[in-house]
Amino acid sequence: MALYTIGDVHLSIDKPKSMAVFGGWDNYVQRLEANWLQLITPEDTVVIPGDVSWGMNLEEAKADFAFLHALPGQKLLLKGNHDYWWTTRRRMDTFLAENDFHTLRIVHNDAVAVEERWAICGSRGWFYDAEEDADKKVLLREAGRLRTSIRAAKETGLQPVVFLHYPPVYADQRCPEIMDVLLEEGVSDCYYGHIHSTGIRLAVQEEREGIAFHLVSADALRFCPHRIG
Repeated sequence: MALYTIGDVHLSIDKPKSMAVFGGWDNYVQRLEANWLQLITPEDTVVIPGDVSWGMNLEEAKADFAFLHALPGQKLLLKGNHDYWWTTRRRMDTFLAENDFHTLRIVHNDAVAVEERWAICGSRGWFYDAEEDADKKVLLREAGRLRTSIRAAKETGLQPVVFLHYPPVYADQRCPEIMDVLLEEGVSDCYYGHIHSTGIRLAVQEEREGIAFHLVSADALRFCPHRIG
């Protein structure tokens, strides 16, 4: 009964999409599946913080959900910038239920208790260098969703574990709106994805301002789920 995470799995089972632009993604679905089967048991939980499927809608993402559902463990899905299939909470929950994808669950404006120890929470986040008015509006909305999710986690009485898709810090830059939420809510660990290829070397994977940051994009983890705790 363990907790794992891996982000940015970028599945496209029905309509294979090349990830060659990033380098190192050869046979990534097979590599992910092999590592997953070696590590994860049916009693475990795996958090995927965004960029789950290239599907443009729920129906196009169905094969990718089926692939994940068939793998061992419970899977908690958060939104990434390429999750175009993401829609209203009601539609997503209904779609998963109608297709009996009972090992998949959406995390959105709430928290999910895991093993009476952790409370999984988080949001997509947004660009750390957002300056345009439209970006600022999205950023403030994401900061609000993050705070709502963290507070829902605290209400469980369990340890909040925060996941974001976008990094709140990168190289020497930071996203003050997201960082303010993390600091004000007393978050100690933050897991994030989004960063690939040569960008990985500039990713923050250390403690800053009292928060330990962990990059968990699939290629950064060599397509092997990372165990938490």
